[in-house]
Amino acid sequence: MYRILIVDNSPIIRSGLTKMTERLSDEALVSGTVANGVQALDWLADRYADLCMTDIRMPVMDGLALIGEINRRYPGMPSIIVSSYDEFSYAKQGMALGAVDYLLKPVKPEDLGRVLDKTLTHIRHSRQHAAKELLLQHLIAHKPLMDRWVEQIRYNQFESMPLLVVDTLELLEQWVESSYHLLHPLAMEWLRLVAGELRESRAPLELPEGDDLGLGERVIARDKVRAYFRLGCVRRLEDGAGHLFAALQGKRDNQTRSMMSRIKDYLHARHAEKSLNLQQVADHVGFSKNYMSHLFKQETGTTVWSYLVGIRMQSARDMLLHSNLKLYEIADRLGYEDAVYFSRLFKEHYGMTPIELKKRMEM
Repeated sequence: MYRILIVDNSPIIRSGLTKMTERLSDEALVSGTVANGVQALDWLADRYADLCMTDIRMPVMDGLALIGEINRRYPGMPSIIVSSYDEFSYAKQGMALGAVDYLLKPVKPEDLGRVLDKTLTHIRHSRQHAAKELLLQHLIAHKPLMDRWVEQIRYNQFESMPLLVVDTLELLEQWVESSYHLLHPLAMEWLRLVAGELRESRAPLELPEGDDLGLGERVIARDKVRAYFRLGCVRRLEDGAGHLFAALQGKRDNQTRSMMSRIKDYLHARHAEKSLNLQQVADHVGFSKNYMSHLFKQETGTTVWSYLVGIRMQSARDMLLHSNLKLYEIADRLGYEDAVYFSRLFKEHYGMTPIELKKRMEM
């Protein structure tokens, strides 16, 4: 799933683009919507998006300045310009600054679908290429360790190879930890590449005892190296890559848990407000309403609104049992103007009406 940040000072346009984007692409999810460039940079400071769709003319910081800052702070993150016809000259400036495409307002579904397909394909291919480049750079940067691998294989010093596997895993772990802010969009692709190569290389071939590996030219023949793989060290390296997958997923899970806690804390603190709605909750945590709702349901198994109703019904039960408030007063205190509707919700939640519960507890 590719996450998109939408930047436009018009709430109507932000809402329309969000709905249209998520309707047109199964791969796209709008994870945030903000009103200007400064808000966008604040949002990106502690959240992640794969793509930014931005208006040109906005207060505080316009779209051109935003595109320039995104390219400086988050190289490789593409931007799409959404502009009016009379702003087309600005759109061309945005393309010069690094935007990958533009859309004219009012945005047509077919145009948005075309641009999204093209841009997401570009992101996918760029990410795969970047992951391979990162792997190559990493191997070059740590050539001494790679040379040790070659030397051990060359001289059949298999007994020390497990130690090199451990060294390599530690190196990978340090690299992932220190470069997580860069790796976040590439890490899974990179580790899949590593694990995939290891799986492909681990074919079971037998090496007759005393056979010369023939590494005089420091070139490791693929089938010769495979013979070593039967010793099990590469299995450990592959398992280690799996642990790195888990570590990266753990970082993502921590971020998700933090978001869930913020949503729940906000709902508990504001549950009695009549005007409370999903958009307010989404604004509080800094994500789009759709993305927040999707993630909350995925993590908790229930909707944000159902969770809020649960809080309200628990408060209603406590007030019924520990106060002399009338039913309509309890309903009003919990944000319900209609006591009949409140009673129906209560019965759906507890299997009995508020009056029935109160009578049962008094028996």
